[in-house]
Amino acid sequence: MKKRTKRLVLSAAAAVVCGISVFGIWRGGKGGYRHKEAIVVDVFDSVANYQGIQPGWFAEIVKDKFHMELNIIAPNVAGGGTTLFEIRSAAGNLGDLIICNGERDSLQDMVSSGLLLNMEPYLRGRDIMRYKEVLEEVNEGIEPKGIYVIPSELSVHSPLTPKESMEPVFGPYLRWDLYKAAGYPVIHTLEDLLPVLKKMQHLEPVAENGAKTYAFSFFKDWDGNMMTAAKQPCCFYGYDEFGFGLEKADGSDFQSIIDSDSLYVRTLKLYFDANQMGLVDPESSVQSYTELEQKYEEGQILYSPWPWQAQQKYNTLAHKEEGKGFMLVDIEDMQIYSNGCNQGGNRKLVIGIGARADDPERLAAFIDWFYSPDGIASNGVQSSAGTAGPRGLSWDYSEEGDPYLTEFGWSALLGGHVELPEEWGAGTWAEGISRLNFMPVAPCESDDKGYPYAYLRWDSVAEMHDTALDKDWKEHMDADNVREFLEENHRMTVSAGCDFVLPAETSEISTLRGQCRRVIQKYSWEMIFAEDEEEFYALLGQLQEEAASLGYEEVLAVDRENVEAYREARKRAVEEYEYNIGR
Repeated sequence: MKKRTKRLVLSAAAAVVCGISVFGIWRGGKGGYRHKEAIVVDVFDSVANYQGIQPGWFAEIVKDKFHMELNIIAPNVAGGGTTLFEIRSAAGNLGDLIICNGERDSLQDMVSSGLLLNMEPYLRGRDIMRYKEVLEEVNEGIEPKGIYVIPSELSVHSPLTPKESMEPVFGPYLRWDLYKAAGYPVIHTLEDLLPVLKKMQHLEPVAENGAKTYAFSFFKDWDGNMMTAAKQPCCFYGYDEFGFGLEKADGSDFQSIIDSDSLYVRTLKLYFDANQMGLVDPESSVQSYTELEQKYEEGQILYSPWPWQAQQKYNTLAHKEEGKGFMLVDIEDMQIYSNGCNQGGNRKLVIGIGARADDPERLAAFIDWFYSPDGIASNGVQSSAGTAGPRGLSWDYSEEGDPYLTEFGWSALLGGHVELPEEWGAGTWAEGISRLNFMPVAPCESDDKGYPYAYLRWDSVAEMHDTALDKDWKEHMDADNVREFLEENHRMTVSAGCDFVLPAETSEISTLRGQCRRVIQKYSWEMIFAEDEEEFYALLGQLQEEAASLGYEEVLAVDRENVEAYREARKRAVEEYEYNIGR
């Protein structure tokens, strides 16, 4: 680990000097690869929120470079959970490209089941092998030996460097124009959001499309060990999920989510109170993530726990120039959870080639491009990185060599629905954004010329990023950007990035976890929509009783044991990084 960390840090420094990125050599322009036969590639993507053929300008790039189309197969759209994975695994073919979790025993299981291809012969001599030691470490212990997957979010930074770029992954984002109209009320703690949101709803009870506005709107697509929506505010206080628990970023606390005094139950109570006040969208339990996105675009929802959700859909240039849009508000006792960078990447999300793929050579070329500056910039538009898209369309380099947004880029990135130039395919910019939902490198990384992939960090953009909305937020918050505000006001806490991988779970624990998970999800939703407080707490009691009868404490004991190993891994990652930097 020490050798690998030091070598990666040094190679990054050398790469900047010689103009070659550790994230691949710039291939630039269109037409980088030529293949005779057009193919359709099935992409099994466990995190995609879109199913079908990738459309628009990203499809045009892939078609031009590799003569192939991406057919995205998305469990999130097909009903969520593991059902689709299990069905396709049983058939012996997940897909040609596979984007999924690479933790626990899942990787070995996929290899043993003949679902993943050993990519090593196809990656030899390619730019991505600059990561050779990282790739070998991630795939270490897999039999037969080989390179089966590549992790997401690779980084050269310290484990204590926040992985995010300008915006955190989690945070309380409100319709700033309505928050302003309400008089910028002080929010001391989480529960203080409710009277503020009620006042905002009163100020704009109906959206421009005539639909009623709500503060909160949820969906079930991403529910796992717990209700996704109920977990998010826990991240405002420095906690993130770990099995059936909430682990604090600094390792100082671990909570069982179903304990009566847990942050998770506190959030369920927050949503229950909000529903009693008419602040929760009644369609929450039956809508998809895609349907929720449409509501943000139409201005029907007033709050979001993620900047990349609400801002992408509502903060158009037109809205921002009117002073309208979602921006972070300050909760005075918040400590927003931030994931630290990990030089070994994120093993919770990896990419590999299916064992039955007809053209693994072409797919290896695609993955190699995917991890190049060109691929990273083109793929990461709708992500927490906020990349600028393809060079030559939405951005370019100035005569001085600095990146800037083109006129089209300004309209597209802050508008979304602008029509594409004819040579880039049909439809709008928004329709063509990559639907893979996979970031090869961490959002805070820079390209081969040393410029951030996140275009909001470019000087040329910062100088022009001064709409009425931006000006008002900066003046009120006394900061130039969200990252600066959070750091200067001590509103963020970093969980050190590390290479921790959960150990294999016994079939007994997996069975118990599945049973408890279903009960937790069921009662979480029912508690939010309970008739009154008496029913809310009665349902909580039923949840606790049923979960206990199904083996919850046995599973939680495994989570507690694993979290101790996780804490040690985080501590070790920081020590090893500091040791290698000091050598």
